[in-house]
Amino acid sequence: MDNGVEPLDIALAQLETAAEMLQMDPGLHQFLKTPKRTLIVSVPIRMDAGNIAVFWGCRIQHNDARGPFKGGIRYHPCVNLAEVTALAMWMTWKCAVVDIPYGGAKGGVCCNPKEMSKIELEHLTRRYTNMLLDFIGPHRDVPAPDVYTDAQTMAWIMDTYSQFKGYSVPECVTGKPPVLGGSEGRKEATSRGVLICVREALKRLHMKLKGSRVAVQGYGSVGWNAAKIAHDWGAKVVAVSDSQGGIHNPRGLNPYNVFEHKKETGSVLAYERAKNEVTNAELLELDCDILMPAALENQITKENAGRIKAKIVGEAANGPTTPEADEILRENDVFLIPDILANAGGVTVSYFEWVQNLTREHWTLEEVNRKLESILVKAFNDVYQTAGEKETSLRTAALLLGVGRVSKAMEALGLWP
Repeated sequence: MDNGVEPLDIALAQLETAAEMLQMDPGLHQFLKTPKRTLIVSVPIRMDAGNIAVFWGCRIQHNDARGPFKGGIRYHPCVNLAEVTALAMWMTWKCAVVDIPYGGAKGGVCCNPKEMSKIELEHLTRRYTNMLLDFIGPHRDVPAPDVYTDAQTMAWIMDTYSQFKGYSVPECVTGKPPVLGGSEGRKEATSRGVLICVREALKRLHMKLKGSRVAVQGYGSVGWNAAKIAHDWGAKVVAVSDSQGGIHNPRGLNPYNVFEHKKETGSVLAYERAKNEVTNAELLELDCDILMPAALENQITKENAGRIKAKIVGEAANGPTTPEADEILRENDVFLIPDILANAGGVTVSYFEWVQNLTREHWTLEEVNRKLESILVKAFNDVYQTAGEKETSLRTAALLLGVGRVSKAMEALGLWP
């Protein structure tokens, strides 16, 4: 869904709102509007057919006042500088909202991974890593998976980085396979975090997750795991979708069976137990209790926000709701859990993985999930309390917390020289 709304325009408008409410120094506001470093690289690789193809890539390092840069790398044909800059900025606030010692970054390569072989993707990843080698590392910038990248991608980055250093450096990247030092629970951490926040929101509305009707837009790693966890916790998953479209059954779908169907066919469409098929746009407007947009930006807009029937929207994706839609949802008493809180489970468990790698420890799944629960429940309560005190939305409250913590760190550091 292309609504012509630039994520960077949204991110800058959100920062301006927070800066005004925090009465931030204008110079500090200007500082936070601009990434510390913008890296643009060309990534030439030899394709399977023997020809050389050159891909455009970037890495935006927004702010590191609270710790090393942290953020995903996405492979997508629509990757562009403005989008990645916005995502890096949101990552800065996200890390601060859950109070982990990272700053924000984001990277990407403009390519279509669906049309590339595994060998081509490996060559692309290793060459891209080589281009960024002097600017990433355990104490400088720690990449992670994002759209159309995964644990295998991170393994290739780790190996490339380690080859140049001459020894194994598992802490240079997170989201790795467990056999290479990846954390237990990392693959589903983003989704688990969304469900923890949804559960806390339900408590405020005097509702229960068990029996609640859930619709999930996007059936990649985050969407599928969100549907699975919701199902396991007793909710009824009534609709899911992927890039090709969606399926709907008011009586409920089994996310595990849908996932197997998608593995076999490449899409959730044509699933035999679906009552009907819907578009991604139609899924957003279905009758449900909980809506989890887990796809790309700008999915809920001023055009469709008034038709959202869900009582809770948990933003599993980054930037799925435009500012105009935010206002409409709030007027309609929709409980919106903003992305920088809702999907912070991924970066939180990435932090756990980084700590485990630095200390050469390995925590159990139970320990990881317990720590994740503790951090996200506290963050949710902090945001909810701030929203009440400031009489504002949860998104603005989360921004006030995140931006406020970063600005305090920058004030304490001072300006060098």
